[in-house]
Amino acid sequence: MIDPQVHVWEWEIPIYLFLGGFVAGMMIISGFFLWRGRHHRTENVCFLLPGLGVTLLSIGMLALFMDLEHKPYAWRLYTTFQITSPMSWGAWILLLVYPALIANLLLRIPDRLGGRFPGLKYLSDRLMSNVATVNTVGISNMVLGAGLGLYTGILLSSLGARPLWSSPILAVLFIVSGLSGAAAFVHLIARDSEERLLLAKADNGFLAIELVVLALFILFLLTATEVHMQAASLLLTGQYAAVFWVFVVMIGIVIPLFYQSLSVNHKVPHNPLMPIFVMLGGLVLRFVIVEAGQASHWLSTGLHYVSMP
Repeated sequence: MIDPQVHVWEWEIPIYLFLGGFVAGMMIISGFFLWRGRHHRTENVCFLLPGLGVTLLSIGMLALFMDLEHKPYAWRLYTTFQITSPMSWGAWILLLVYPALIANLLLRIPDRLGGRFPGLKYLSDRLMSNVATVNTVGISNMVLGAGLGLYTGILLSSLGARPLWSSPILAVLFIVSGLSGAAAFVHLIARDSEERLLLAKADNGFLAIELVVLALFILFLLTATEVHMQAASLLLTGQYAAVFWVFVVMIGIVIPLFYQSLSVNHKVPHNPLMPIFVMLGGLVLRFVIVEAGQASHWLSTGLHYVSMP
């Protein structure tokens, strides 16, 4: 029997936010490679990402759907567009992301699939032979990937009832975290040694930026109202501090950044645990932000709540 006093962390929204940011990072990286003309390399990792992106984003959408209270009415989001509503923007961005990923997927059809569907192979060859088309697919993936990554942070920051989330820096933090996680994954699976080194260096850059943005996020809270300071204390010294400092800061950013900086300079061998640490840190970051955000409140004093008479 489950103890009703034991707090069970919600998983649907953090999983959706992580997978959304992860796919956004993969779209930006893949789109950049296409735009820079690296699609001529047969082993380029940009052709491995679109299919995986469709799968992961669909899993994230399923997690989001499971969290909805009124599931039968979710389709109504697509009957209108509200320019001031982050949810409306997110719904339409998600709808546009799928065609961009599929267009990227069609640029190179696996030989086994092309043998069974020659028409699909013919379409792929025609698309690949047109530089303007490849550039358009690359740019659209970068733009929509950036929109998806920013939206995952805006989705929370637009909910002003939670002081921890009410920061414009949260959207930047989530997109940079998504980029670092995607870069880590890409240099973990890349078969081309030059590409692996390139993405490892990029990952180091994203991790350094993420550390700075995370510090700015905390400073924003500490220099705002007293309630924002109390929200920040949940991460710094409160009930979420251990998870935040150990898994997000140290395991997710500092240790991989330090080791990979040595690795790209050929001072230590490549360690596949480091990109796994980065991805784990990105996942835990979403869980901590979502949970700590729900624990923060405008009526809180310290880490406790006061009730209105």
